[in-house]
Amino acid sequence: MDQIKESKVIGVATPRVDGPLKVSGSAMYASDHHFPGMVYAWPVCATISSGTLTGLDTATAEKMPGVIAIYHRQNIGKLYRTPPSAGFTMIVDEKRPPFEDDTIRYHGQYVAVAVAQTVEQARAAAECVKTTYNKQTHNVDGKLLNSALTSPKPEEKSKRGDTAAALKDAKFKVNEVYTMPVETHNPIELHASVAVYDGDKFTLYETSQAVVNHRDVMAAMLGVPPEKVQVITRFLGSGFGGKLWPWPHGLLAAACARNLKRPVKLVVSRQMMFQSVGHRPAIDQRIQLAATPDGKLTAVQQDYVNHTSILDDYDEGCGEITPFIYSTPNLLVTGGLARRNVGNPTAMRGPGAVPGLYALESAMDELAIQLKMDPVELRIKNEPTMDESLGIPFSSRHLKECLTTGAEKFGWSRRTPGIGSMKQDGLTLGWGVAACSWIAARIETEASVELRQDGTARIACGTQDIGGGTYTVMAQVVSHETGLPLNKIDVVLGDSSLPPGPISGGSWVTASMTPSVLEAAQKASKSLLQVATTSEGSPFKGKKQDELELADGMVRIKGQAQGAVPMGEILRAAKINAVSGTGKSDGTLGGKPKFSFHSYGAQFAEVTWQPEIARLRVSRVVTVIDAGRILNPPPARNQIEGAVMMGVGMALFEETMYDPRTGAPINNNLADYVVAVNADTPNIDVTFLDYPDYNLNALGARGVGEIGLAGIAAAITGAVHHATGVRVRNLPIRIEDLLDPVSKTTHVA
Repeated sequence: MDQIKESKVIGVATPRVDGPLKVSGSAMYASDHHFPGMVYAWPVCATISSGTLTGLDTATAEKMPGVIAIYHRQNIGKLYRTPPSAGFTMIVDEKRPPFEDDTIRYHGQYVAVAVAQTVEQARAAAECVKTTYNKQTHNVDGKLLNSALTSPKPEEKSKRGDTAAALKDAKFKVNEVYTMPVETHNPIELHASVAVYDGDKFTLYETSQAVVNHRDVMAAMLGVPPEKVQVITRFLGSGFGGKLWPWPHGLLAAACARNLKRPVKLVVSRQMMFQSVGHRPAIDQRIQLAATPDGKLTAVQQDYVNHTSILDDYDEGCGEITPFIYSTPNLLVTGGLARRNVGNPTAMRGPGAVPGLYALESAMDELAIQLKMDPVELRIKNEPTMDESLGIPFSSRHLKECLTTGAEKFGWSRRTPGIGSMKQDGLTLGWGVAACSWIAARIETEASVELRQDGTARIACGTQDIGGGTYTVMAQVVSHETGLPLNKIDVVLGDSSLPPGPISGGSWVTASMTPSVLEAAQKASKSLLQVATTSEGSPFKGKKQDELELADGMVRIKGQAQGAVPMGEILRAAKINAVSGTGKSDGTLGGKPKFSFHSYGAQFAEVTWQPEIARLRVSRVVTVIDAGRILNPPPARNQIEGAVMMGVGMALFEETMYDPRTGAPINNNLADYVVAVNADTPNIDVTFLDYPDYNLNALGARGVGEIGLAGIAAAITGAVHHATGVRVRNLPIRIEDLLDPVSKTTHVA
C-alpha cells in the first residue's frame, strides 16, 4: 500500500467524534443497559485465602424478599474450560470456571451467586449465605527473589555472551534489587456484565477490551458455538489492561441468564475489583551492570520474579525491553514465577516493559553516579546500531534525539550533580531522567467501509474504543480517502458480530486498524467509480475508472473541480443504496521479523523536597516520544499525560496490601488505595518526534497508550536521590524512607 505522506486530516488536531455522546451522557456503557424483566446478581465471596469450602447454607437467603435464586456448584449448570489459546483468541487469565470445585485459592474467590429483583436484594442475600471452611495455611508474602518458584530454576529469556565473566572482571558495576508491590487497576467504570439469553443466543453487554476474544471465551465456557454469542462494548470507562480478558463474573451473569431465561446484570463492587479481576503482580528484580571507565556497558543481567496465582501462570515479562535498549556484548535475562494465594494477575498498562524499565533505568542512574558521568550521556554512549537480541535493524529508532530534545526542553544543562545542590524558592530540587520504549506491532484485523446514497460513510470493525480516540482516528482515515467531513462518517465498533478487529491492548489498535480501514475505503471508492463509469444517467458513463477520483465526497475528473458530482447522486442515479469495500491487515508478531518495531522516549522529572515539613512533590515532567506519525495530536498527548500521572502514582502512592493473617487485600477501596489525583499533577510537557514508520503501515503510525508510563518511576526515584541522597529501590516512595534513609538503602531478598 502506498505511503501516505500528506493529508488534510491525518496528523491534524481533530475533536473526538464521540465527544458529544460522552458529555451529554448519551454514551451507553455496559452497566447502563436495561431490559424488561431484568434481575440482578451479586457474588458470594470466600472469606479465607486457602482451604476447602465445607458448607454452603442458602436456606435463609432464599427466603429473603425479592430473591429469585442462589446458584452454586450443585445447581449452576455446565460450565467448561477453554481450549488452548491460538493467537489472540481463547485468552483468559483465570482458566478455572467459577464453582468448578470446592477448593479456595484466594480471598474473594466466588463460591455462589445470589439473583434477585434489585441489586440491593441480591447483595443482602449474598451476604446472608452462610459458608464454612476447612482453612489451610495461605501465602501472600511479597518477598519473591530466592523463594520457591513454579520451575526448578528461573527461565532464561534472552542471552548473549558471558555475563558472569564480564561482571567478575568489571571495575565499575551495579548489583541491586528493585521491588514493586501489587498495583490494582482502578478505572472509574467498575467491571460489569449484562447478559441476555433468548433461549438460543447470548447477547452480552460487557466491559471488554477485546470483544472478539470475549465472545470466543464465553462460547467455549458456556459450551455453545461462537455464533450463539454476541459481545457488545460500545464505550469503556477505561480498563488499563484489567478488562482485556474475561473474568469469572461475566460467566456467572451469562449462566444465570441461561438458567432463568431473563436478562441479568452483575456489577462488580469496588472491593471485588481488588480480588477477582486481576492486578499487576508484585515483582522483585535484581539488576547487575558492568561498564568500562568511559561508560561502555560490558554486561547487563536482569533476574526477575513475579508472583502468580495458585492455578495459573502469569509471567509479567519484565525483560521485554532489556535485550535491545542498550548495546552490550554480554546479556542475560531470566524470569521466574512464585505462587501466592492471590487472584490471578493480569496485564496492567505497560506490562513487562514498565516494571522492567523501572529497575533497569534505576540501575543505569546508579551506574552514572559511580562513573561520575552525566546520566543522559551514559545512555547516549550505549546507543546500539541494531537490535542486538535479534540481529536485525530497527524499523525506526530515535532514542538519542528523544534524550537530547528532552534535555534541551528540560534545561538539563543547568543541572548540578551534587546531592541537594539545586535550590529554588526555598525548596530543594531533584532532577532525574530515564529512557523508555514500547513494542510496536500490528495484529490481524478486518474492517469494512460503506459509501451510502445519503452521502455518508460507515466504518465497521469488531474492535473497541476504550477511551483513547479510536472512533475519531478511524473517521480521519476514511475522511482522508473520501474527502467526506467527519460528521458524515459513522464509525461502528465494539461488537463481536462485526469484522474481527484487534484487542485494545499493547498500544496496537491504531497500527492494526488503519491499514485495513484504508484498504476498505480504497476498495469502496473504486466500487463507486465503477458505478460512475457504468451506470445509466451518470455523467461519467463510458469514462475509464483511472480517469476519475473521489475528492471532497464528489466524483470528478482527476484534478478538475468543475463538473464534480456528489457521490450520493451517482448512487441514486444507479438505484444503488451503498457500495462497500473490505480490508485486511496481517499481523507482525511471530515468525522471523525483518525489523525490530518499537517506540522510544525519554522522561525527565523534577521533584521538590521540603525537609522541614517532609513534603515531596513531583513538580515538572518533560517527556519526548518517538512513536511514528501521530494521527490526532490532542488525544495522543492526553494518553501520554494520563500515563505520566499513573507513573506518579506508581512512584509515590500505589500499593495493594494483603493482610498476612487473612490473605485479604486490606486497602480495597479508593479511600485507602492511594492514587495520584489533580492535586498531585505536575506541569507536563509532551513532545512527539515526527518520524513516520512506514515499515509498520502506510500511515507510519504507532500506538502511544503505554509508552508514556515507561520510565517515569525511575526518573522520579532518580530525582528523589538527587534531591535527598536517598536511593529508594522499593516502590512506592514513602516519606518515612526519606526521614529514615537506612530503611530503604538496604534490601533483604
